[in-house]
Amino acid sequence: MAVSKETSGTTRPLATRPAKSARSNPARDARERRLFASLRATGDPAARAQLVELFQPLSRSLAMRYVHSGEPLDDLLQVANLGLVKAVDRFDSSRAVSFTSYAVPTILGEIKRYFRDTTWAVHMPRELQERSALVERDAERLFSQSGRVPSVGQLSEVTGLSAEQVLEARHAAMSYRATSLEAPSGSDSEEEFTVADRIGSEDRELDRAEQAVSLEQMSGVLTERDRWVLRMRFERDMTQSEIASEIGVSQMHVSRIIRSALERLSEKARANRTESTFR
Repeated sequence: MAVSKETSGTTRPLATRPAKSARSNPARDARERRLFASLRATGDPAARAQLVELFQPLSRSLAMRYVHSGEPLDDLLQVANLGLVKAVDRFDSSRAVSFTSYAVPTILGEIKRYFRDTTWAVHMPRELQERSALVERDAERLFSQSGRVPSVGQLSEVTGLSAEQVLEARHAAMSYRATSLEAPSGSDSEEEFTVADRIGSEDRELDRAEQAVSLEQMSGVLTERDRWVLRMRFERDMTQSEIASEIGVSQMHVSRIIRSALERLSEKARANRTESTFR
């Protein structure tokens, strides 16, 4: 049976046909009633195990509805069987309701809970998951009718959600499956690129370039000797004693030159920030 795209949030059948009513089997019905009576009266584990085995075909058929969801069939069968066990334990055989009528929604609820809680690569609130499923379902329907991808406005009108909620739901749908950083990026070129190759990284030189431009603009407040001394101190990493020997002054004088130059640069920087604020 076909199922919706994985990105629809919670995987669901696109079309399900009601199961045909099982033919009445008096012997099976009598055995079922006897086992449930024994389980309720004594908690007989053997009766419980026989009931689970008796309805294994039911849980398997419900799990098979989601066989194309991308999840391992063994996992789906285990989840469906867990729902079956819960249904057996909770079923009240004294009520005029067949066990199958009670078990089907219980098992399906367990499967849907599995998709909601464990299959999303990024955890999303239940409300957002359900909204994502609603938007994707209507998007598929509109696309099948018109052959065109529906706009946000169309989806908003059909679903009754705001445009912001539609966009949020569609972004959330992309979090259903994680993509490996080593996966091919889809490039058609001969050279193979991975997703990681396409991810941008921080350019550590960008801040330095901006600082260099700002410093160059502020350097107009400095004399040629000031610039020379600052380059020797901060670019060439010379000591004040080495600078003093280089330009023929005392170390104390070099210290005053550096301090005065830095103060003028700081004042210029503050003035530039003030001008930017009031522009």
